[in-house]
Amino acid sequence: MAYLAGRMLVSVEAGAPNNGKGEDTTARVKYATVRGRRHPYVSAQAVRRWIRDGMVERGVPASPVTRVGKAQNRAQKANTGADPITYADDDLFGYMRAGAKKDDAATTLRDSPFMLGTLMSVAPVHPTEDFGVMSRGVSEPVLHGHEFYTADLAAPFLLDLPRIGTFTLPNSDGVGRPNYLTEEQALQVAQAAALGAGTEMFRGQGAVRLPVEERRHRAALLLEAIAHLSGGAKQALHYGDRVPSLIVMVPFKGGVNPLAHVITGDEDGLVVRGDVLRKELAAWNGEWVSPVRVGWRPGFRDDLREDFEKVCAQEIAEGTVVVNHPRTILLGLASEMREGAWDAWFDDAAE
Repeated sequence: MAYLAGRMLVSVEAGAPNNGKGEDTTARVKYATVRGRRHPYVSAQAVRRWIRDGMVERGVPASPVTRVGKAQNRAQKANTGADPITYADDDLFGYMRAGAKKDDAATTLRDSPFMLGTLMSVAPVHPTEDFGVMSRGVSEPVLHGHEFYTADLAAPFLLDLPRIGTFTLPNSDGVGRPNYLTEEQALQVAQAAALGAGTEMFRGQGAVRLPVEERRHRAALLLEAIAHLSGGAKQALHYGDRVPSLIVMVPFKGGVNPLAHVITGDEDGLVVRGDVLRKELAAWNGEWVSPVRVGWRPGFRDDLREDFEKVCAQEIAEGTVVVNHPRTILLGLASEMREGAWDAWFDDAAE
């Protein structure tokens, strides 16, 4: 297997975890218009930040970020250390460090092995506008407002496991530059870090690759951070739990995601389709590895869970589908990875 495909759902109750551009004194939530109806959303960038922050909270050093351009009266940029060997977040989330043309500085870029979609409300929701007054200690009260909403937000994700800790090298024609590192630079850093990196071919290109022990460790860090997901805007007024209420994951050979229509919605709200999961698994037979891991928080839409477990009763009885708490599912898989149970996932599947 090469990819971990998944879909996660975060339930927002009276929250405003990701805001758009404000109007006058009113903060607006982000939303997309779908068939004329509003669907609030949280951008993938915001959720990736939550996950990244969660890794830092768990003791993972973050790649340093520097802001450049303003003092030099140039286009403003924010660059990370662009060092994916030292920093797991640069490795997992990628980066672009644009060099200045006039300095003939190179632009370095790494595509993110962790791909995440927009956390979009599964059903149309009209946000509530809350009107506020700040009158404490001032003679003339200050008026302000903000929007918040209650919704179930779902997003697909895909983790390209073989590419974690793998950095392709540009050939003589420049191919491979998007995941730039020169061999000399990469090995120099890797040796300094005593990580034991080596060179090998990866998807038809030369590459520097960290040992599988480090690569599985980084994949586990990501899963553990999702298991402890927190963050978002307006927590002082709208604190809310951000750990996924529902998550489905399946190891897959290719970079497709068969779970897009398993967690969905209609005019009445959330829909979880056990029948869709069964049909997708049958259609992709031989392309995935059992079990499909379903994390479902107790108390969250028990009616839908009962229906799902009835539809998938045979798969659950056979162990093809495993249902447990999202934290248990995520931490369990992370632990199995650390122990080396799934090292084969960190290489592309043989045809």
